[in-house]
Amino acid sequence: MKPMTLHFKQRCLTFSLILILSGCSTALVKDDTEQSSAGTSHCSGSEWVDDSTIAVVPIPVVALLMPHADLNDIKADDYLKRCGDSSKLINREVVIGHGACVPAVLTRVLTLGIWQWCPATVSWDADVRP
Repeated sequence: MKPMTLHFKQRCLTFSLILILSGCSTALVKDDTEQSSAGTSHCSGSEWVDDSTIAVVPIPVVALLMPHADLNDIKADDYLKRCGDSSKLINREVVIGHGACVPAVLTRVLTLGIWQWCPATVSWDADVRP
């Protein structure tokens, strides 16, 4: 019976990791790749942001079952404008990584579903035409 229990635990761990890692990032912008012409420069960066949420109906315990709304609005344009004029940007990509939100789900449990803290990373890449 012990080998079966170990095998079951390994499958559960693998399945959990797949679920966690598959939903860890969201692409806000991803352009089709264009051939970069001579003279283009590359712009990229990343930054930690607060992507916390609050329950639409903030009643303890009931909030665990309610949808949540974002507290901070993360817009791709806010990060891409760091690369320059938007009309000169090609091959743009802005991605929000939610990997650190998985352990932070404890805040949702502690607040009985009302609030969830989510430290996320925003990464941006673009090629800038001259």
